[in-house]
Amino acid sequence: MSTVTQVVEEPVVRARTVKMTLNAQQPALPDINTLRKAIPAHCFKPSALRSLSYVVRDLAMAGVLVYAALALIPSIENTTYRTIAWVAYGFVQGLVGVGIWILAHECGHGAFSLHRHLNDFVGWVLHSLLLVPFFSWKFSHARHHRFTGHMQKDMAFVPRTSPSYFVRTVAGALNSVLDLEVLEDAPFVNLIRLLGQQLGGWQVYMLLNATSGEDSMQNLDAKWWRRSHFDPFSGVFRPQEALYVLISDLGLALVAAGLYYSSMALDWQTVFLLYGVPYFWVNHWLVAITYLHHTHQDVPHYDGERWTFVAGALATVDRDFGFIGRHIFHGIIDTHVVHHLFSRIPFYHAEEATKAIKPLLGDLYHSDDRSFHAALWETSQSCQYVKSDPANPGVLKWAQ
Repeated sequence: MSTVTQVVEEPVVRARTVKMTLNAQQPALPDINTLRKAIPAHCFKPSALRSLSYVVRDLAMAGVLVYAALALIPSIENTTYRTIAWVAYGFVQGLVGVGIWILAHECGHGAFSLHRHLNDFVGWVLHSLLLVPFFSWKFSHARHHRFTGHMQKDMAFVPRTSPSYFVRTVAGALNSVLDLEVLEDAPFVNLIRLLGQQLGGWQVYMLLNATSGEDSMQNLDAKWWRRSHFDPFSGVFRPQEALYVLISDLGLALVAAGLYYSSMALDWQTVFLLYGVPYFWVNHWLVAITYLHHTHQDVPHYDGERWTFVAGALATVDRDFGFIGRHIFHGIIDTHVVHHLFSRIPFYHAEEATKAIKPLLGDLYHSDDRSFHAALWETSQSCQYVKSDPANPGVLKWAQ
C-alpha cells in the first residue's frame, strides 16, 4: 500500500517552481521553498490524536442526529411539522457529512497523521461510509493537485473554452435568433446549468472523469466508458493501482449492503430520509466548494508552456462560509490556497500557515468574502468559459 501512495504524492513536493511574470502589473511568482520557509515548522506536523478526536466528534454528531431522527421524528403527528423535521435533519446531517468527507480528504493527502497506514484505513472507512471510492479518488485527486490550473493535465477541473453544448443547442433550435452570449447570461439557462452541476456533477465526474483535462488520463487511448473511478482498469489509473481501486469498490459494496439490510429492517423510505437526502446535500456542498475554489474572474488558467506548480496552486480562491465553514467544514473553504501549495498541512494549522504566506503573495493571493450562495450564482453567470489572453500568451482568462 505504501508504494503506490508514494508514487502519487511525491510529484507535488518535487513540482516545478520556476519564477514567471503573469503580466506587466504582477510580480514574479515566489519560489515554493521561500513560501515553505515562511510557514512555522509545526504547521507541517499533524497529530494523529488530534485528528482522530475530530473523527470521533463528527461521527458522534452524525450518530446523535440519526438516533434523534428515528426516536423523535416518527412520533410527530402533524404531517407538515414531521416533513419540516425531516428536511431539517437532512440539511444538518449533510453539513456533518461534509465534515466527515473532509477528514477523509485529509487522510488522502497524508495530512491526517504521520502514519500512512492509519491515514489509508481511516480515509477508506470514512469515504466508504459516504459512498466515495477512497483510493480511486485519492489517486486522481493527487494528480489534480499536481497539475492544478493546467488546461491539459488537471484531473479535476478544466473549464470550457467555448459556450456550452446546451447553449449551442438552444441557439441552434432558435435559428440563432439570440446571440450565444445572450443565452449564456440568461437566468433560466444559468439555473438549468447550475442545477445539473449541483445535482449530478459529482456522479458524472466519478463515472466519466468529466471536467478533466484531455491529457490527464494515465491511458490516453481509453474510451469514454473506460474512464470510471470504479473500474480498476480505467484509463484514470496506472496498472499498479488496480488493486487499490478494488479495495475502494469493496468499501462501497459493504456500505451498500448495510443500506440494503437497513431498508429491510426499517423501510426504504426511512433509509432514504436518513441517508439518501444527506448524501445529496453532501455532494451539493462539495461540488459547490470545489467549483468556487477554482472559479473567479481574477483567477487564470494556463497552457502547458506557461503553467508551473506555483502558478496553478495560486489559481485558487479562499472563500468564507462563517461558523459552518470554520468549525463544521474544518476550514477547507477558508484556506484552500495554502492547501494547494502544501497539501500535507493539517486543516487545524492551515489558517496560521495562510497568514504566514499572505505578505509574500500580496496581490497574487485571491479571496472572496461574498455570501457563498450569492457567489455561486454570480460566478456561474460570469464565468462560463475561458479565452486566451492576447496580452499574455499562454494564459487563459474567463470570458467577459
